[in-house]
Amino acid sequence: LASNAVAVSFGGRLLGSMSWIMPLFVACSTFGAVNGGIFASSRLFFVGARNGHMPKLMAFLNITQLTPVPCLIILGLITLSMLTTSNVFVLINYASFVESTFITLSVGALLYLRYKEPERNRPIKVNLVLPILFFLLCSILVCVPIFTQPWDVGFGLVIVASGIPVYFLFCRFKKPAWLQNIFWSLECTVQKLCIALEEETGEEEEATVGQSKNATDEKGDAPELERLHQD
Repeated sequence: LASNAVAVSFGGRLLGSMSWIMPLFVACSTFGAVNGGIFASSRLFFVGARNGHMPKLMAFLNITQLTPVPCLIILGLITLSMLTTSNVFVLINYASFVESTFITLSVGALLYLRYKEPERNRPIKVNLVLPILFFLLCSILVCVPIFTQPWDVGFGLVIVASGIPVYFLFCRFKKPAWLQNIFWSLECTVQKLCIALEEETGEEEEATVGQSKNATDEKGDAPELERLHQD
């Protein structure tokens, strides 16, 4: 247990010459977890941008694969920026504290809505003991680092707070005409590079379906009209 890499030390003692399998499997597991996290997080960013909580350029979907390519690229850049630190444990402290904080806030909001609006339609319901216990555990993960690692916690909060001016600049404030033109040019460039468009709303989708149906009906009627004309 004193080893910095318990799995590698265990594999070296147990597997002998095949000990290289252990770090390989650990790397594959890490890659799979990070890959899944990036794809899930990109969808979260996409939904936030679609609802107006993030810049509009993050609400674009690739027209062939229907994936939020701009969000994936932004997440990739953020991930690369995290590699600039030489102390991985500090990075883990930043990420774990921020993630635990937002999970705690989300679960607390759900418990509040369960109490405040008990008649709201909920497709999935569980016993209240489970979310309460989960909320308490997350609260411990949030509170303990505040006393044991205050500097890491403070820096993590600064990173989170740095998103506030970005939100007000891109989403909240009414931008002047020259700034709107810059953002519009940036959005057009992102659309061209990523081959992406903004997702259609329900009304736009219905209108598109109606136009397609009318075009199909016209094509179907064309041979009949031509035959009548010949007769």
